[in-house]
This record gives sequence, C-alpha cells and structure tokens, in this order.
Amino acid sequence: MAHILVIGASRGIGLELVRQGLARGHRIRAMARSAETIAIDDPRLEKWPGDATDPADLERALDGVEAVVLALGVAKDVSFVLKPVTLFSTVTGALLPLMQARGLRRLVAVTGFGAGRSRAALSALEKLPFKAIMGRAYDDKSRQEAMIEASDLDWTIVRPGILTSNRGTGRYRVLVSPDNWRNGIIPRADVADFILTVIEQGSHLQEAPVLVR
Repeated sequence: MAHILVIGASRGIGLELVRQGLARGHRIRAMARSAETIAIDDPRLEKWPGDATDPADLERALDGVEAVVLALGVAKDVSFVLKPVTLFSTVTGALLPLMQARGLRRLVAVTGFGAGRSRAALSALEKLPFKAIMGRAYDDKSRQEAMIEASDLDWTIVRPGILTSNRGTGRYRVLVSPDNWRNGIIPRADVADFILTVIEQGSHLQEAPVLVR
C-alpha cells in the first residue's frame, strides 16, 4: 500500500480520492486549507492543513510520502471567469523542484478535457462557451501541463470530461491517443478510481489521457 499526498483534498475529486484511497488500504495525507473539516475518521488519514501555494507548507507535506496527487479545483464562486487564474501553475511551479530535490518521482495531476493539447479536440460548438466560461482556468491548466511534461518525473496527467457526482461504475474509457479524444461525462468517483489504479500499477507513465464514460 502507498502513502499518498492528495493536494486539494477537501472537496471534489480530492475528497473522493481520500475516501477511496482509505477503502483500498492506502495511507492518505489530505492537504487543504480546510483539511480539518474533512468529515472522515480513519487511523490511516492525516488531515494536513496547509497552503499549496506556499513552498514551505508543500515541503513539509512531502515528508515521507511515496506519490503525490494534484487535485486542485477552481474557486466555488465565478471569480475564475472574470479574473486571471494562476493557482494551478503556481502550485505546480513550487511542487516540481521540491519533488525533484527529494527524489520523489510519482506525480498524478488532474487537469481536464480542453487543457493542453486536448484543446484542439474541442468541437466548434464547444469552443466558444468553453473559452468564455473556462478559458482563464484552462489557460492556467495548460501552463501547468507544460511544466509537468517538461519535468523528468514519473507523471500522469488526467483529463476528465464533464464531472458529475453520480456513483462510480468502474466502466469508463481511457483515451490515450489524440485521435480518440472527445468530450463526455464522467463521475468524480471514476476519476478517483483511475488515479488510484495508475498509482497502484505504475501505469500510464508520461501520458495524458482523457477520461469519459
């Protein structure tokens, strides 16, 4: 079983990773500003309050872990539509040299369909609303992806389609080839299942698949 640091663990995919990771026997260090509010009690869970944009907080959180998952999300309000977004690239820029200095190699980062090279796979009908609503956030996710791809870590970038809160099914498509990339829906629970699986199996190294049902 692995000791996994989940950055952005208090909600969304990060929180689902905490739940499933514990159920699968892993030790989970759950990092978030509001980590103490995570309503899970388990001896293998470390609730780790911290600011992921602060290199000192990140360095402390890396101590003793074997894999890191970046599961950051945009703000709950609409500020990401109106203001520049730098969260994803800022955290990644701080994290990568710290991991490299420690010899900590395994990184899984959640971005999304439309980030990086997958933006070219958006249909004509998707591009205009995508740019208007998610453009600023995904511009920064694209910067994040480029930084990760330029590193020498054992990275996997995960690009889910449209996220839902439905129950996970375990039946989802992992689209590795750009020729097959397309948008679709996928439960957060299935994204978490995929992330844990690639950590357990050491698979999809230096790949950036799209996940859809």
